[in-house]
Amino acid sequence: MKIACIGGGPGGLMVAIATKRRLPTADIHVYERNRLGDTFGFGVVFSDETLANIAAADPEGFGAIEAEFRYWSDLEVRIAGQSHISGGHGFAALSRVRLLAILSRRAEELGVHLHYESDVDAEKVRDADIVVGADGVNSATRASYQSVFRPTITYGPARFFWSGTDAPFDRFTFLFEQTDNGYVQAHCYPFDNARSTFIVEIAEDNFQSTGLSAARNLAIGESDLQAIRFGETVFADSLNGHGLIGNNTKWLQFPRVSCKTWSYENIVLVGDAVHTAHYSIGSGTKLALEDAIVLSDAIVEESSVASALERYESQRKPTVDSLQRAAAISEEWFQHVDSYVDRPPKQFVLSCLTRSQRVTLGNLGERDPGFASDVLDDERRRQSATLGEEDLSSEPFLWPLDLAGVRIPNRVVVAPMMQYSATDGVVDDWHLVHYGSRAIGGAGLVMAETAFISPDARATPGCAGIWTDEQAAAWSRIVGFIHQHTDALIGLQIGHAGRRGSRSVPWEGGGPLGAKGWPTIGPSPLPYSIDDPVPREIGNADMDEVRVGFVDAARRADAAGFDVLEIHAGHGQLLSSFLSPISNQRTDDFGGSLNNRARFPLDVVRAVREVWPKTKPLIVRISATDWIEGGFGRSDALEFSKLLKQAGVDAIDVSGGEVDERERPPFGRLYLTPLSDAIRNQVGIPTLAVGNVASIDDVNTIIVAGRADLCMIGRPHLIDPYWTMNAAIDVHEPTAELPRQYEFGATARRRQQDAAN
Repeated sequence: MKIACIGGGPGGLMVAIATKRRLPTADIHVYERNRLGDTFGFGVVFSDETLANIAAADPEGFGAIEAEFRYWSDLEVRIAGQSHISGGHGFAALSRVRLLAILSRRAEELGVHLHYESDVDAEKVRDADIVVGADGVNSATRASYQSVFRPTITYGPARFFWSGTDAPFDRFTFLFEQTDNGYVQAHCYPFDNARSTFIVEIAEDNFQSTGLSAARNLAIGESDLQAIRFGETVFADSLNGHGLIGNNTKWLQFPRVSCKTWSYENIVLVGDAVHTAHYSIGSGTKLALEDAIVLSDAIVEESSVASALERYESQRKPTVDSLQRAAAISEEWFQHVDSYVDRPPKQFVLSCLTRSQRVTLGNLGERDPGFASDVLDDERRRQSATLGEEDLSSEPFLWPLDLAGVRIPNRVVVAPMMQYSATDGVVDDWHLVHYGSRAIGGAGLVMAETAFISPDARATPGCAGIWTDEQAAAWSRIVGFIHQHTDALIGLQIGHAGRRGSRSVPWEGGGPLGAKGWPTIGPSPLPYSIDDPVPREIGNADMDEVRVGFVDAARRADAAGFDVLEIHAGHGQLLSSFLSPISNQRTDDFGGSLNNRARFPLDVVRAVREVWPKTKPLIVRISATDWIEGGFGRSDALEFSKLLKQAGVDAIDVSGGEVDERERPPFGRLYLTPLSDAIRNQVGIPTLAVGNVASIDDVNTIIVAGRADLCMIGRPHLIDPYWTMNAAIDVHEPTAELPRQYEFGATARRRQQDAAN
């Protein structure tokens, strides 16, 4: 077998080493356009997991790498003159120059042919059985076949530069310094006995206000001395008289690279050529080495080139996709760090350490119990100051919350989930059992599904309503049961489906009803999908009718005894479609600017606030992003949330998407939580987090890190109505709140859990 690796960085060299070691007869060539020893950058950092992968791929070569590693287990955060340290993390680093020297030597020992100052392209070596494009973020291999690889390359808005320093850092350290132009941060870690990598980062708005953005023509390899002096000035206290070392150091924007396809015929991409992940959660070198190891295994173990490349992509892509999602969230946290720095110090540190959402409070408790305990105790003290004499010895997900004068027993909320089982809008025994069992199951607040404000406001014929007294009476029966038999509160979501209405229920296809349906309305005559009918553009008389419908629904909900009311202004329903420039293309006073687009939704909210008791919480659900370029986004959500707060809303349910079928949401664990975090802390209003919140640890981390005040648990409650009760039992919390009828079951579950452990 003949293999040609284009690029003599860690990825290309590791493909050659790992493959040659197991296939000694393979003819492997590595082509590098630079000279031996030429490299930009300083140190590269690895986690314990990556080290184990390298050791398994090449135990002999790993020994040489291991001999030069700097190891540490602590993470340090310095802000406002204070230092906070968390242990048990496990990292190692070494000089990039030394890593390349060790890998090059190891490749030559195994008989790999290394060609330096050799700038070849893929076509010149297509006679090889496999061509590996390991030629970095500006990959010529990827560019030559971009119609096949279909890369997406965007640039993060923050500015950063890489440098080194001989200042003594003995652990991974995050530095945060306030300047006249906002906060600047540095990411530092040691890579040998004398030097550390020192990455300086600043948000784009802050960067522009510094005056550092003036264009300078720098030759390749030349460092921006103005940037270096800026970093030395801002971080003078931490550098303690030491300077920064440049090596092609200049202000950059991080390139986010992803590819739809990773291989074409016998050509395959690895490392930065196919994907990047922001340096705040790892390094491109780590990813490239892990790619190389998986690719090498596939080459050795599969019977054909095609199956090897298919296996490589299928194994690596899900892992990389997950890491890229986490990296994007981490990158965004640093871009908006100015909005987090006013938090209590320990909460800020927890927010920093859990920013990617791959690390949780529970993870930190396993790594450094003392640190996690300090953070938790600090938050308990703050919560106790608000809740009075309330005992907060329990885990955070069981802490109560006072919202608009109403005490919610704990932080778990059953998310509103459509049941599509009402008859002419009237709920029945199914709904009684459904909501009653989830209230018995221990959730602090049960949010009932959307009750629509009129027959033509419904999404489907099976949707619940609250436009008649009969419907309100049916809801009152459910509310009465919950109040009589549980400590849970119950809320109702009210809404108008708008252009998403007149559809069949999901198990009958979920498509447009056609002739059996009803006319729909929207801010503009734009259908939700190509299959939907064109909605009638809503006029002033329609707006008056809708506003009255929401007000009447609120009055009926209050009379039915609901504790909480939520207005649905998300997911592409009528109010949501007014907010989005994708679905609202009006040219009158209700279209155009955000203030105009928000005019009608705010009119509805204010009208409902007038009739809904001030002693009961009023919540609004929003889609904080359309997940579409040019749509409603983060900055719009922040501004609209401020308007909602001014209108008397008590909390915001921060959801996202479902406004247009072209959306591309980054689905994953806790993928909407950063938006809740931003609104809660920048607007100063309680929020409810949604979006794949699925574990006790998720809820605890969100609450203690200050990302939300309540957590909505949706689909897990469909298969486990007693999710909160079981969660409390699993962590051996007191079970005094259990219904008397169920107390014996608690001990049985504990025995089952103990046996499993």
